[in-house]
Amino acid sequence: MTKQQRDANLMIVVAVEQYAMKYGISTSEAFELFRQNEIHTLIRKHYNALHTQPLDESFYFADDVLKRRLNKI
Repeated sequence: MTKQQRDANLMIVVAVEQYAMKYGISTSEAFELFRQNEIHTLIRKHYNALHTQPLDESFYFADDVLKRRLNKI
C-alpha cells in the first residue's frame, strides 16, 4: 500500500467518524451511507486537493456531498 493510499484511507476514516459523531449515528451507519453514496471513491478521486488541507476537510467535503445528494432524493 502506498503512502497516498494510506493517507486517503485515513481521510475516509476521519470523515466517517466525524460524520457519525455530528449526526449521532454509529460509525457503521455512517460507513454504510458513505458506501451507498460512493464517498470513499470521491475522497480518493479528489485526494490531490484534499491532502493539502487540514484533515477535517475530508469530513466537510463528505458532509457537503451527502447534503446535496440526500436533499435531491
